[in-house]
Amino acid sequence: MSWIALRMLTGDRSKYYGIVFGITFASLLIAQQGAIFCGLMLRTSSQIADIQGADIWVMDPGVQFVDDIKPMSENELYRVRGVEGVGWAVRFYKGLARSRFSDGKFQQFILLGLDDATLVGAPREMVQGSLDDLRQPDAVIMDEGGYKYLWPNEPFELGRTFEMNDRRAVLVGLCKASPTFQTFPIVYARYSQATMFVPRERKLMSFILADPAPGWTSQQVCEQIQQQTGLLAKTREEFIWTTIMYYMIRTGIPINFGITISLGFVVGTAIAGQTFYLFVIENLRQFGALKAMGVTNIRIVGMILLQAFVVGLLGYGLGVGAATLFGELSKENMTLAYYMPWQVLALTGGAVFFIGILASLLSVRRVLVLEPGIVFR
Repeated sequence: MSWIALRMLTGDRSKYYGIVFGITFASLLIAQQGAIFCGLMLRTSSQIADIQGADIWVMDPGVQFVDDIKPMSENELYRVRGVEGVGWAVRFYKGLARSRFSDGKFQQFILLGLDDATLVGAPREMVQGSLDDLRQPDAVIMDEGGYKYLWPNEPFELGRTFEMNDRRAVLVGLCKASPTFQTFPIVYARYSQATMFVPRERKLMSFILADPAPGWTSQQVCEQIQQQTGLLAKTREEFIWTTIMYYMIRTGIPINFGITISLGFVVGTAIAGQTFYLFVIENLRQFGALKAMGVTNIRIVGMILLQAFVVGLLGYGLGVGAATLFGELSKENMTLAYYMPWQVLALTGGAVFFIGILASLLSVRRVLVLEPGIVFR
């Protein structure tokens, strides 16, 4: 019976291709938009993930996400260092700085200030130069993507200078950094140097980076810091999800992507359902002949579900494959956020499963009430 079902399915090539196309289109749209959404959400917290060596972020209690900077005084650093369970704690600056170049153009940067002594939070991979060069006067390190944006089609050249807050900045290194949600170039400097690249304020320390002492977990230390200092302390993983959830709740990004994904599901269901229904209607005489030969309704329903499973599997594979190919081809494009975790594949598979079930249900009823005598008319 399975062989007969497959022969019936591929007998009318136009309708067979039409069903596969509908499911492929739905799979492609759901997987692609889901991957872009995940990539965009990942960029909102990319700078938290890039900071290695410190598992605890301490901040003002009013901070809602990583870019919601509420500066703290230097005294808070010493209070955190005095909390039981804290192995070490260092200052960290994060903010926006405006730079002026020799040609008179201005550019906004994401400025990161690293602890002068330890350089905790430094970039993980250097492209040119050395991290130790950051200890030179006026030295900064820029991310590779930012350099290509500022000086397109030009070879990497260290020693370039520009001004921030009327102070000279010298480019001593290039590094790799994850793309950010704001898409500004990223500049790393020592904390003492970074605070001179921005207008002076009474409070400048953005975050405190810390790590637990031996025998303590990061969660335990976070609770200790919050109880003794009143500051907000989160593990790196918690802070990543706090930032992602802020953008999901407080922005229209999930709604916009949800509408697009829903349209893909509806259109795929409509195309596949209508085509599959017409396919079954045109094969009613064949189903009637099978019933006249004694094939039960359960066996015929199983044949229809097998047909739906085959076209669903083909459409899912083609759609997800096309979405993956799109992601690979656009990998070099830093402006496109694209990340496809297994959850996107599972969501797409679930959507295709429901499309196949709905398409089958539209036509199963006609087969169940079919009289075997139709084949003799």
